Amino acid sequence: MAASFGQVLALVLVAALWGGTQPLLKRASSRLQPVHERTWVRQLLQEMKTLFLNSEYLVPFFLNQCGSLLYYLTLASTGVNAPGARGSFERRSCPSSQAAPSLPAPSSHQAALSRDRAVGARCPRSQG
Repeated sequence: MAASFGQVLALVLVAALWGGTQPLLKRASSRLQPVHERTWVRQLLQEMKTLFLNSEYLVPFFLNQCGSLLYYLTLASTGVNAPGARGSFERRSCPSSQAAPSLPAPSSHQAALSRDRAVGARCPRSQG
């Protein structure tokens, strides 16, 4: 299945968001003053306060996270698959006349690949 123009555009936007915000995040984090507290809990809270009250860091961080969310949503709607890959993520179904016998649950990744190959050999994809 080919990606639509909108999906490609969304992935280009993700690349721009990630690529554009990474240098800004590095620059903003290098300018922060080190925080030293007595306990690790207070240290964590003070570091979070320092980061999230600093707009020079917070704006690129927010944009970077928007890029991550857009990436997740785009991949979820695209159904990207490697061309010609065996054992793809989509579930195959055979017509009832060609149905493969039920197989036990796989105990490993290799067993799952073997099962997919066996089902694919008995139930070839329809040409359409």
